[in-house]
Amino acid sequence: MTDINEAFQLLWRKLEIWLKQIVLMLPNLFLAMLVLVLTFIAARLLRRTSDKLLIRFTHSSALNNLVGTTVYVSALTLGIFFTLSILKLDKTVTTLLAGAGIIGLALGFAFQDIAANFISGVIIAFRKPFIVGDVIETNEHFGTIERINLRTVDIRRQTGELVKMPNRKVFEAALTNYSHYGIRRIDLKVGVSYAEDLERVQQVVKGAMVDIRNMISGKEVEVVYEEFGDSSINFLVRYWITYKRQTDFVYAKSDAIIKIKKAFDEHNIEIPYPITTLNFGVKGGKDLSIELKEDLPHHASTMKLKASPDEEAPKEEQTKTAEE
Repeated sequence: MTDINEAFQLLWRKLEIWLKQIVLMLPNLFLAMLVLVLTFIAARLLRRTSDKLLIRFTHSSALNNLVGTTVYVSALTLGIFFTLSILKLDKTVTTLLAGAGIIGLALGFAFQDIAANFISGVIIAFRKPFIVGDVIETNEHFGTIERINLRTVDIRRQTGELVKMPNRKVFEAALTNYSHYGIRRIDLKVGVSYAEDLERVQQVVKGAMVDIRNMISGKEVEVVYEEFGDSSINFLVRYWITYKRQTDFVYAKSDAIIKIKKAFDEHNIEIPYPITTLNFGVKGGKDLSIELKEDLPHHASTMKLKASPDEEAPKEEQTKTAEE
């Protein structure tokens, strides 16, 4: 019975000490609660402000949401740490900071590829090297951008496949944006026969390049000869078109091919087939035809000598017949 009384007395003393501490901490508790409420209010205001400011710089909803959430969580974290320090829980704050640092370091090593793609996505969202709908070529993939996320860029290829390209690869590799300026030049390769008048061909081609879909009329059509081919003289027809999607390029090139072919047919300009010519004109420094002419009498005499024994037999038979 004595032990039980001593235990109750000890417990009562502890409760008294705690009550005294609570009474002493009441001002700090009220202050801490006030700071915590103000922290929530301030965090919401900061998030709304950041959302309004970010709209002026980027229209990426994913990026805006990310930055707003980061600002909100950062403000809450600072407010909670300040609240704990008011309650004289400094050791708890230190422990939490140390634990957060260790956890962050471990996660950084474990998810470094994801972090790299994430950071690359943030930079791409701010720099805006392309937007949704642009036609680009990167990492050996050519197509139209359908979606830009914080981890991947979705590219729809011209044949219909969807490619999810990691942002890190897009950020590090060379990228060609065909839609950036809204115009594009087509270099159409054509060949004509060696027998044609090249200046006349230029005039015919330029005259044929009218009513081409999406062609910019203010820029001159250029016909530039490029090389002596195996069976033709090759030249380039260079002209500019307005460019928004790949079909603009394809149709403009198709129209030019049709019109040039019709113009060549009307003016009897030949587009030669690939021909391989075997030249036997020179042999040992002499023209082959001359050498054949020189050797022809010798071959004829040889053939005559071979034929003469056969010719004498009929003559002898005729003599014998006459004598009889």
